[in-house]
Amino acid sequence: MPKLPLSPVPEQENDVGAQPPGSSSSFDVSESGSSSPDSAVGGKVRKARQQASPRYVAEPSESEMCHAEKTESDSEEGDHEEQTQEDTDNEEEWDTDLEIEESKKAYDPTGKAKYLEICHTYGVPPVSYFIRHMKDSELSLMHHGLGPKGVKPVALSLANNTSVLKLNLSDNWLNGDGTASVAEMLKENCYISDVDLSENRLGMKGTKALSAMLLENTTLVSLKLSGNELNDPAAKYLAGALVTNNKLVYLDLSHNAFGESAGKMVLPAVSGKGAVAVAKGLAGNIFLRVVDLSYNGFGNRGAAALGEALKINNVLEELNVSNNHISLEGALCLALALKDNKTLRSLSMARNPIQSGGCIRILKAVQANPGAVLEVLDFSEIVLKEDIAGLCDAVHEIFPGLQIKHDGTRLPFRADKSKV
Repeated sequence: MPKLPLSPVPEQENDVGAQPPGSSSSFDVSESGSSSPDSAVGGKVRKARQQASPRYVAEPSESEMCHAEKTESDSEEGDHEEQTQEDTDNEEEWDTDLEIEESKKAYDPTGKAKYLEICHTYGVPPVSYFIRHMKDSELSLMHHGLGPKGVKPVALSLANNTSVLKLNLSDNWLNGDGTASVAEMLKENCYISDVDLSENRLGMKGTKALSAMLLENTTLVSLKLSGNELNDPAAKYLAGALVTNNKLVYLDLSHNAFGESAGKMVLPAVSGKGAVAVAKGLAGNIFLRVVDLSYNGFGNRGAAALGEALKINNVLEELNVSNNHISLEGALCLALALKDNKTLRSLSMARNPIQSGGCIRILKAVQANPGAVLEVLDFSEIVLKEDIAGLCDAVHEIFPGLQIKHDGTRLPFRADKSKV
């Protein structure tokens, strides 16, 4: 029986080993359907190859390969662009976080970084105590010997400090230049309300700087300038500032060198009305509640100006004019004012030569004022006669809470002569 011709295999045309059209091959099948023995063998071999290799498929054409490569390239490029965009987004997000972090680091509410930088610039060694306590609400740098040069970095760094509310720079030999630096700082800082500049030899330059500051500052309520050797010319500048400033509540000008003319300028400014010609017509400070003018030289003329002021003032609560060379004449002026005053709670006349007669006049004035609110009368280190004890008892009947100090004691007067 003759052999049947083999059917052509479709995959053969695209076989990896296929020859170009027109070429002869041992695996070709003739169009007439006849075949040589070699063709039969080739068909079996081809079939066996297909069975042994399930993944045997036709290889794509050159155009298809180019298309596939282009598609893969486009896909990779798209993935690259997507990855690049994602990296960019992450980078932008990272930059934003860094900017926020840098912004947080740049904010320096205590002024520490600024202080160290300024110290380096001016060649001043930093004060370690100041660095450790820059966040305290009460900062005391008294007796640190800062001087004009050392206080400048402190002042500059405190300009934007939001922690310190009370600042004590007493006894640092600031002189005029150092005080000027502090005054400039107080023009900028709106948190510090209490400043102690005692014992610093402010001089005229420092007094002018502080007076200019008081014209602008609206936060300061307490200012201590004790022991700065301030004289009458310095009082002129302070008086002008006190007339305008309406926030200061406590002012300490004790242990200075003010004389009678200073009393004529400062006291009317404190009271709220010009009681003497120098301060006449000036609008006064009506907010001060505590004034310490002890250890100056106001004398009787200063006491007279103060007496006129107390007739009008209705806010002052504590007044200290101890050791001011006030004699009986000045005491009489103050006594006249106390007949009408209804706000003064504490009056210190200690170490003034008003003698027993001056004390008696003041006590009788208080006795005659039903609206008086005095709680403390200080007559320490004033020689009194025994007959004043009866008057003290009479005053106590009207004002049982009144405390009268005598000879440095805090005990009230008693009728018992042994207590006098």
